[in-house]
Amino acid sequence: MPSIRLPRGKLGLLFLLALALLTWLYRELPRGFLSTQSDGPWRQCVRVVDGDTLVLDGDERIRLIGVDTPESVDPRRPVEQFGKEAAAFTRRLAEGRRVRLEFDQERRDHYGRTLAYVYLEDGTFLNAVIIRQEYGHAYTRFPFRYSDDFRAYEREARTQRRGLWAATD
Repeated sequence: MPSIRLPRGKLGLLFLLALALLTWLYRELPRGFLSTQSDGPWRQCVRVVDGDTLVLDGDERIRLIGVDTPESVDPRRPVEQFGKEAAAFTRRLAEGRRVRLEFDQERRDHYGRTLAYVYLEDGTFLNAVIIRQEYGHAYTRFPFRYSDDFRAYEREARTQRRGLWAATD
């Protein structure tokens, strides 16, 4: 059996560091955080309504499954604390970008919006990153595929005082 020889010098060190980084990322990134899985074609996000609602090409409104961000545009309610920051965070990530959708058990909410998990072209799982960076809460009133993961992301964000948890005492 031939033996495996490791590269020497700076190139070898760089290779080992890259391997260590990839191993760490594989262990540290949450399941579903980066994915290429989706149920549909690439779509254009033309507008972010607020932190948990998008408008795609064709004027389709998308409500992010499992995410609840503070209100920033509901005419019946005042803007909630951190609502504008949550909307701005989602806007920076998604507005003007191509996205793909993945669906769960229910396809529409009672307002007629499409319920979806949203993935950006670079594989970022938008629903998860909003909670992980704590610009929104895990919305677990209804069952969904990633509910346990989303609860864990929220606990982690609270512990590390990220996003809206950084702004609270």
